[in-house]
Amino acid sequence: MADRHIHEECGVFGIYSPKRAPLAELTYFGLYALQHRGQESAGIVVNDDGVFAAQKEPGLVGEAFTHDDLRALGEGNISVGHVRYATTGSDNRRNAQPIVIDHHKGALALAHNGNLVNAWELRTSLEEAGCIFHTTSDSEIIAYVIVQERLRHASIEEAVSAAMARLKGAYSLVISSPAKLIAARDEHGFRPLCMGTRADGSTVFASESCALDAVGAKLVREIEPGEIVVVSASGARSIKDHCGKAPHSLCVFEYIYFARPDSIIEGAGVSLARQRAGRFLAGEHPVEADAVIGVPDSGLDAALGYAAASGIPYAIGFTKNKYIGRTFIAPEQSMREEGVDIKLGPVRSAVEGKRIVLIDDSIVRGTTCRRTIEMLRRAGAREIHMRVSAPPFVAPCYYGTDVDSADRLIANHHTVPEIAQIIGADSLGYLSMEHAMQLTGKKCGGFCAACFGGGYPAGEPSAGGKNRFEKKKIHDKKE
Repeated sequence: MADRHIHEECGVFGIYSPKRAPLAELTYFGLYALQHRGQESAGIVVNDDGVFAAQKEPGLVGEAFTHDDLRALGEGNISVGHVRYATTGSDNRRNAQPIVIDHHKGALALAHNGNLVNAWELRTSLEEAGCIFHTTSDSEIIAYVIVQERLRHASIEEAVSAAMARLKGAYSLVISSPAKLIAARDEHGFRPLCMGTRADGSTVFASESCALDAVGAKLVREIEPGEIVVVSASGARSIKDHCGKAPHSLCVFEYIYFARPDSIIEGAGVSLARQRAGRFLAGEHPVEADAVIGVPDSGLDAALGYAAASGIPYAIGFTKNKYIGRTFIAPEQSMREEGVDIKLGPVRSAVEGKRIVLIDDSIVRGTTCRRTIEMLRRAGAREIHMRVSAPPFVAPCYYGTDVDSADRLIANHHTVPEIAQIIGADSLGYLSMEHAMQLTGKKCGGFCAACFGGGYPAGEPSAGGKNRFEKKKIHDKKE
């Protein structure tokens, strides 16, 4: 795990067209827009009247598919796509999605964003019933539970509803059956999922509205927590049997870091939410300074908000090498640390001899933050006052991010003054929990703030760990 940010599992995309079309290309563009949510693998499944064509490859979307690959996937009425960052299961090829399962009532392709907290229990019972798993992710568990229910029910939507009664945790799903496209969101609504329409009559589902924009679709609305939306030749239909059964608990970090700034989630613009965080920070942690700068990219909007509220000029303090991937892609921590100097370069004219307010979205371990501050010192910054547009991370997340151990979190072991000393800042201030819950500027159903010590709305897993099923496989081999 990279120390500067926590990372989410993936992005999902699905499209239903009223007529046969080359949907792989539209899915490709949608996944490109969701690339920030996962860079380890990408996959597309095209459904042509019940015949599924699939391609899943490691790497970025642009690396996973060529023009010939997209053409080879052919035309169809339904397509499902996925970009992945591994939070459960390793990041190898076999764990790439969408997951495709054939059964005697047809076939199913599933793309999943989130994590289950009862994955261990479900997988154990499925294996005892004869299921053979080919991946080590909890997404395959969801697929098997739905297939199991499909064999007992008359329709795929009834199967999905029955499966949701057995699933605990976070899941935003896009599913293709032979004739239907289905979107479903867990009862808490941990992960976002929205719906849009294109001028040609196509219906689109995606993790974020930026993917709808990428394929020329108009945002209609967010899928409600617990809702199932079924799209078929007869149109779109909503099933709300699971709605209102749990407190609304959208991950607040979607607004702080995960989502793209141009996305709209549950009616609130992400960029404006981050600017509001900066304004809150300026009120909570004022300081005399000469310039406010943000760490690209997620600190920029919050820096604008801080500057506007404080009256301190905003400055571009870093240049970002656009040809370098995210630092967490490097496999070793030492390589990630070395990568920071390659990825970011301080603008000396903006910081030399000045008192700087440095804005970023989070401090996880503190190592990268310390090196960023060291860069600014070398560039001549006289003072550096660190401001963080989120509360301190003090607890692991079990709902779709890669913070699975409190041992990795610097705020769990040190006070704020101690952290300031460790990272080399003259002062340090975090956003309060109270203001973190107000980022949208509107009355919302509620947020999950488990990683900030706010408790776990859907409970904790009985058997945890990102690679828990990898470990299970090793244990079974020894047996």
